[in-house]
Formats: sequence, structure tokens, C-alpha cells
Amino acid sequence: MPRIAVAVAIISGFFALSGMAQGPGPMALTADEIVFSTEGLAMPGMAQANLVGHPDHTGRYTIRLKFPDGYRIEPHFHPDAREVTILSGTYLTGYGSTFDERLLKALPAGSFYTEPANVPHFIVTNGPVTIQVSGVGPSSRIFTKPTHQP
Repeated sequence: MPRIAVAVAIISGFFALSGMAQGPGPMALTADEIVFSTEGLAMPGMAQANLVGHPDHTGRYTIRLKFPDGYRIEPHFHPDAREVTILSGTYLTGYGSTFDERLLKALPAGSFYTEPANVPHFIVTNGPVTIQVSGVGPSSRIFTKPTHQP
């Protein structure tokens, strides 16, 4: 009898893990159906929409972030590696622990870049910008200089 219990436990665990690997159930959203809020990683003036998972929790997540024109975020890093696609506007980003405009690269809509874990970077927006970010949480934003924390 114990062998059967062990086998059932192993099979149940397999199906639980395979379900986690598959991700969320079917989802199809138009841009108008995506709900943005000021919670999560959004700083004052920004908005965030959680599409899959949540960056504050353990596991995969995909979010969208909206920025107004001229938005600037001082050098910071994230504990998780992230992939970013610029959906609209022009997003300027540079890598380093000190803000240096000479290091900014303009990324227009359709561009892609990565934010490796624990690598400082900074941003400025040119026009209103929407980006989509994917990673594996939990995530956070840690400024290289605590005085830059809003």
C-alpha cells in the first residue's frame, strides 16, 4: 500500500509542476481591455498593468508600464533579469550606476532590450511611452543612490 501512495504523490507532483510550466489559461485582450493602475512597480506619474503573474510574487510575470513624456528614472537595478519591448513612443536607456546622457540609446517603438539581474540602468522618455516587461519574480527596483528613491 505505501508504494501506491508514493506513486500517487509522484504523479500528482508531476501534474502540478507541468501545470505551472504551462502558465496561465487562455487569454485574449485588446489594448482597450488592459487595465492600468498606479500600484506595483509604477512610480508616481507612471501606470502599470499586470498581464501575467505579478512582479511582487514568485514566478513568471509580464507587465506593461506607461510613462509620460520626459519621464526620468535615476540609476537603479532589479534582482531579476528582464526582457523589455517598447510598444509606443521613444524610450531612452543607458547602463551604469551614474546617470550619463551620453550613454543613452534611443529605442523607438518595436525595439527590444534586456535588463540583466543586478545591472544598473537609467531611463528617459521622449513622448508618452508604453513598454512590456517580462521576468521571473519577485522583482523590485533598487536605486544605486538611496536619495533617488521617490
